[in-house]
Amino acid sequence: MNSPGERVPGPDETSRPSGNARTLALTVCSAAIGGTFQYGYNISIINAPTSYIQGFINDTYLERWGIGLDTPEVTLLWTLIVSAFPLGGLVGALLAGPLAVHFGRKNSLLLNNSFLFVGAVLVLTCRMAKSFEMIILARFLVGMNSGVSMNVQPMYFGESAPKHLRGAVAFSSAVFTAFGIFMGQVVGLTALLGTEPLWAYLLASNALPGLIQLLTLPWFPDSPRYLLIDRGDREACVRALGRLRGGEAPVLEMEEMLQEQQQQQATALNSGSAASAQTPWSLFKNPDLRAQLRTVMAASSAMMLCGNDSIYFYASYIFLEAGIPPEKIQYATIGTGASELTASILSNLLIERVGRRYLLVGGYSLMCCWSVVFTVALTLQSRGVPGMAYLSLACVFAYILSFGLGPAGVTGILPAEIFDQAARPAAYMVAGSFMWISLLLLGMLFPFIVSGLGDFCFLPFLAVCLVSAVFLGLTLPETKGKTLAEITVEFDGKNGVKKERPDMQVDEPSREEYQLGKACSFTTLTQDPGPDFKNEI
Repeated sequence: MNSPGERVPGPDETSRPSGNARTLALTVCSAAIGGTFQYGYNISIINAPTSYIQGFINDTYLERWGIGLDTPEVTLLWTLIVSAFPLGGLVGALLAGPLAVHFGRKNSLLLNNSFLFVGAVLVLTCRMAKSFEMIILARFLVGMNSGVSMNVQPMYFGESAPKHLRGAVAFSSAVFTAFGIFMGQVVGLTALLGTEPLWAYLLASNALPGLIQLLTLPWFPDSPRYLLIDRGDREACVRALGRLRGGEAPVLEMEEMLQEQQQQQATALNSGSAASAQTPWSLFKNPDLRAQLRTVMAASSAMMLCGNDSIYFYASYIFLEAGIPPEKIQYATIGTGASELTASILSNLLIERVGRRYLLVGGYSLMCCWSVVFTVALTLQSRGVPGMAYLSLACVFAYILSFGLGPAGVTGILPAEIFDQAARPAAYMVAGSFMWISLLLLGMLFPFIVSGLGDFCFLPFLAVCLVSAVFLGLTLPETKGKTLAEITVEFDGKNGVKKERPDMQVDEPSREEYQLGKACSFTTLTQDPGPDFKNEI
């Protein structure tokens, strides 16, 4: 038995949830409900009121100019409304890095709600002002909110969680995104807010999750790594780490962060500049980070170009062909959101057991298979072959499940695990930019792909999934169970860098305690047998 001063936690103890796990879970929920939840929610709620908003555009134009718009003109203005969201997301992704560095991870998420509230006011007053342009501006601001949160939130989670929970906690961003999609579909039902008189309230309902975050997140600490390495405030770091761990700050975890701080200071000293966060341009110029950048850029682009969002486009048509009554299709569509939510929860349970690389490559490989089957089913369905509508229906759910199982969540974790503290904000800026540009291109090109290729419209997505599976399988090392130094050594080989990196002076039992791949999932955090929660906060 170890004495109090020599206590070494055992492996069983590290995977068992305790009071600190519940505090961390509440921090995650508070940040995510106003973070990546908003991304999923806002891409979902815009579908239900499409015809109502198009009618509002035409009526407003008729009242303003005395002449109505033709269908192509209404479609063009609707395209501007839809495209404003990814454009705002791109701007938000570029703002996320500077915000995270100057204001911190937590405060950036809180400030980010200002875009959301202004957008909600614009939507609620657009009818009174008789201006459809206010909807375009509102969707742009909502996109900015999503662009910031999609970058800052995974950064916040990755830096706040202990290593044996880091993958599962970071993957919870994907769980809340899928939950947002599902909730947006539910709230958009005609029985709730998906009606002509209430569509403005539907679009403004995203203010409620933002308000919940504003009321709850200030009670939780900022990222300990940000407080120590970026701000140099060791006392604040110790306090934050102690709260997140439910007691005193773990000595070994502090030593690890201090070593990373010293390494960054030494690197800055050797380069003759002050230790500060890097810029995207400095990442591109650094030959030691080229393999990491290629991996992140490819993964972020593939996540949007793989066709998962486009398959929702076919859902209503396939449900109708399968014999589902038109008035019931909205309820069947909710099943697609529920499928992605189920897959993300399952992946959250598997990520620390199976690993990041296998989930990512496996997800794209399965999507390749379903793309082939889906194309064959659509072709035979158009030729009147019986039963093909049901095969297409199965492909819709299988494709969404495969996406949620791997690419949806693993992609957002990668920058947090393969870049150090100084490079991480810039890496998320690059990843977010590629993601939003890809989403914008897909939204603009997909109608032309459908009209040009018809039943073969998913062949481009097959190519994207195949190339992504092969490329990431060859370039991405498994990060489960490895420290940042160990991951960097593997990338150094791909970058052609030959140099030795000092290993941390950590004894074996303690090293196991802080491994990234310790089998545990975020869903176990709430199952807490520990002491009364009130005493922890």
